[in-house]
Amino acid sequence: MIRLAFFIVLGSILSCISPPDYSDVPALEFRSVSKTVLKQGLINVDSFTLVLFFTDGDGDFGSDATSNELNIFMKDNRTGEVFRDFKAPLVPTQGANNGISGTISVLISSTCCIYPPSSGIPPCSVDSSFPSNDLTLDIYIKDRAGNQSNTVTTSVIKLMCI
Repeated sequence: MIRLAFFIVLGSILSCISPPDYSDVPALEFRSVSKTVLKQGLINVDSFTLVLFFTDGDGDFGSDATSNELNIFMKDNRTGEVFRDFKAPLVPTQGANNGISGTISVLISSTCCIYPPSSGIPPCSVDSSFPSNDLTLDIYIKDRAGNQSNTVTTSVIKLMCI
């Protein structure tokens, strides 16, 4: 009898726990960057890790190994141009409703400082007149159905030009 009461109570508690109710449109949160100061340069001079959190109600974020589809998009706010695009791997579903959530960590290589066009200084140059750039990135993701998340902006990363 005590066992039966325990299972009834346990069943009542478990039935109150509902799966997350995520939208089918992915949602994105900026969490952190591992460094706030970065040396300018081309690939492998310096790097930082960007951490994001996402949810997707229909569970279709990520691409399998055979797909060339990109799903993480970044824009450099200094120029308004594409900074980098990435392909996230397929994310396994987490239950009957297929809603998924997780943390995305992306290693991002440094980039060049850019200077005002009137200065005539080419990108990646060293000039003591312009010791640093403030770099922020706008980021969004897309799921396999083409639903685009909200756009998040990183905190400022100081790009050292000298």
